[in-house]
Amino acid sequence: MRYTGKVVGGLLGLVFGPLGALAGVLVGHQVDEHLDKQGALPPPGPEELAAIGERFFRATFRVMGYLAKSDGRVSELEISAARAVMAELRLDAARVQQAIESFSAGKYPGFDLTAELTDIGRVCAGRPDLLRVFVEIQVRAALSGNNLEGPVRPLMNRIASHLGVSPFELAQIEAVLRIRGGAFRYAHAGAEPRISEAEKLDQAYKVLEAAAGDSDPDIVKAYRRQLSRHHPDKLKANGLPDSMIEHAKQRTQQIIEAFELIRERRGIWPRSR
Repeated sequence: MRYTGKVVGGLLGLVFGPLGALAGVLVGHQVDEHLDKQGALPPPGPEELAAIGERFFRATFRVMGYLAKSDGRVSELEISAARAVMAELRLDAARVQQAIESFSAGKYPGFDLTAELTDIGRVCAGRPDLLRVFVEIQVRAALSGNNLEGPVRPLMNRIASHLGVSPFELAQIEAVLRIRGGAFRYAHAGAEPRISEAEKLDQAYKVLEAAAGDSDPDIVKAYRRQLSRHHPDKLKANGLPDSMIEHAKQRTQQIIEAFELIRERRGIWPRSR
C-alpha cells in the first residue's frame, strides 16, 4: 500500500478531522505522481534489497557506537540514547541483539570509520534520501547522548560530508531533530513543554525547511518535497530495512503536523490540483 493518499489522509483525519484527511488525500496523490515521475534507479530485486537493508542496519549501529566512544568512553547517557533509538524503531528482540552487537563493534579499538562510511556510501550509491536517513539517525542518537558536544560534532560533520550531506543539510537535520526531540510535537498537542504560538510556527517552518517569507505555493512545494524525501514506501524500495521504517513514519507525521499548523495560520486550503 502506498504511504500517501490513503494513509496520509488517515493520519491527518486522525489528528485533524475530515479537512485534514482531505488535505492528506490530495497531497498524497500529488506525491505519488511526483514519485512516479522521478528518474530514480531501477527497483532492486528482493535479494539486493535485503542485502542493502542488512548492511544499512549494521552500519547504522556500528557508526553510532563509534560516535559514542569518540571521547574515550561510552557514558550511561549514550548507552541509554542508543537503547532509546532501538525502542523508538520498535526493534524485536533479535534485531535489538544485532543492534547491540553492531554498536559494540563500533566501540572497539581499530574500528575503521572511513572504510565503514565508504562501504555504506557504495551500497547506497544513487540513493541520497537513504543516506540522509542514515545521517538523521546518527544525529538523533548523538543529540540524546551528549548533545553533539566535544569530538562528536566534528565527527558528525565528517560522516555527513563523506556521505554527501552538505553542512547546510546537516544543520537543517539537527534543527529539525532538536524540535522532534523536545518541543514541537508535545507543544502542538497542548502538553508540556509549553512554548509560544510564534515559536511553534517558527518550528513548523523549520520542519518543512521553509521560511515565513515564502509564498503559499512555495510552502506547499516544501511540504511535498519533505514528504517525498521521507516517504516510507520510497525509502523501503531503496533498501531501508523494515526495522527502520518507523523512523520514516515518525518524520512523516512531524512533517504533516508542521504543514497543518502553517496551513491553518495562513489559510491555505486544499485544492484538487
